[in-house]
Amino acid sequence: MTRLLHIAASPRAEDSESRAIAETFVAAYRQTHPGATVDLFDLWAEPLPEFGAAAVEAKRAEASGGRAEGEGAVAWEAVRRTFARFDSYDRYVFSVPMWNFGIPYVLKHFIDVVSQAGLLFAFDRGSGYTGLLKGKKAVAIYTSSIYAPGLPPAFGDDHQTAAFDGWLRWAGVTDLSTIHFRAHQITEDTDLLRRNAHAEAREIGKEF
Repeated sequence: MTRLLHIAASPRAEDSESRAIAETFVAAYRQTHPGATVDLFDLWAEPLPEFGAAAVEAKRAEASGGRAEGEGAVAWEAVRRTFARFDSYDRYVFSVPMWNFGIPYVLKHFIDVVSQAGLLFAFDRGSGYTGLLKGKKAVAIYTSSIYAPGLPPAFGDDHQTAAFDGWLRWAGVTDLSTIHFRAHQITEDTDLLRRNAHAEAREIGKEF
């Protein structure tokens, strides 16, 4: 049976456009995968471990073949638990609102916690990085309320998609679908764009 994890990066709960589209996707997924496990990881409701000095020193100790001790060992164990939870799923849906043309800081925090050598990636001095999340599938749902494609530069730019898609592919996720809802505040087509995004989420969810 498949295991799907919805990682929600918006603090707006039921008022979140990205989360609503993700829930449409999840509902469609449940219909065609009645035995699947589906869970939610709300990055605003469940605190992530800090990745400060103790964790950095533990990471360096582990990378050099040693073992973290004391405060570092506690910090590193929290990192490993967070990664293990993430890695225990084979399907992901990420609801990602645009913040300052990029991604919310809680999502960046999550990325920094789980992106560890030997866990999420491997590195070779000759060949470079290899993502270790093999055989997994992901859907990324991107929303924005000001930025939209085709608008003048004064309305912003999309650093959101490139950054997050790039991280997933770097991590080894090559089976990636994206859904975009760019609800620019002066457009007259917001309702139509919203309906289209939900329809796309339903279609992808059925086949995911």
